[in-house]
Amino acid sequence: MELTQQSPDIEAYLAADEAIDHGHPHVEEAAARLALTADSAYAYAHAAFDFVRDTIAHSADTGDERVTWRASDVLAARTGICHAKSIALAALLRARGIPAGLCYQRLARGAKPMLHGLVALRLPGAGRWARVDPRGNKSGVDAQFSVEEERLVWIVRTEFNEVDYSVVYAALPEVLLHALKNARDRSELWRNLPAGL
Repeated sequence: MELTQQSPDIEAYLAADEAIDHGHPHVEEAAARLALTADSAYAYAHAAFDFVRDTIAHSADTGDERVTWRASDVLAARTGICHAKSIALAALLRARGIPAGLCYQRLARGAKPMLHGLVALRLPGAGRWARVDPRGNKSGVDAQFSVEEERLVWIVRTEFNEVDYSVVYAALPEVLLHALKNARDRSELWRNLPAGL
């Protein structure tokens, strides 16, 4: 699938905003630690992906009812749903000058269809965006960092009306931001997450 930028300006994929607050000390400190062992943009992006995937718990896996949505809060609390983890990874990438955006899948794997959050990144010299899924692995779930071929958690099933959205968003879509910001807990968030874009 060919990904398309929501914004034609690549600088939009390096900018800080309310959710992707990569100028915050929590994000800057995490980025600096990860950069200590990374000798290239690829190595840093891989380390940031592994860090978010493996050290920030997916709240549905752990039963954590807290809702995090700002990158700095996700890193501080070390918990969040796929959207929160994607925001954190995008912030860590942008903190080191790697263009990153948010992209989505519409999945029908639970009681109702729901959006699943991913990250698209563009490494220096790459002629295209690559999607990665920092959701977090568990039994039956195996997402890996790869910019050559996608290694996502879910492959969409068109026969169930699942959708891979091709747009790379520079900022969290307003409908998702509203749902995340206004949910008192994860149970309420599940009820209010949009089913599509």
